Amino acid sequence: MTTIYHNPRCSKSRQALNLLEEKGEPLEIIKYLDTPPSRQELKQVIELLGISPMALVRTQEADWKENFKGKNLTDDELIDAMIAYPKLMERPIIIKGTHAVIGRPMERILDIL
Repeated sequence: MTTIYHNPRCSKSRQALNLLEEKGEPLEIIKYLDTPPSRQELKQVIELLGISPMALVRTQEADWKENFKGKNLTDDELIDAMIAYPKLMERPIIIKGTHAVIGRPMERILDIL
């Protein structure tokens, strides 16, 4: 089973979903703006990605600029920010087994299929 953290309004996320469907991947689609991940789920995603929480933050989002820009946040505070403002999360995130990637560029998705 492949999981995609998906934002239907994002063209890159839609392209990633189309690619996964074309490859015939059995999918779990998580519309993370409607159902934000729990703290534990987000920590697990970050661990699977092998990145710091800051590397998952979209710093050009208005929510970031208005609420967090210029603040020195801890990893836990960054995770809390992404839970409170899920638009801050990079997208799409694709997870298959113990491997995960942010699907930008799209070729990264193929690395874990």
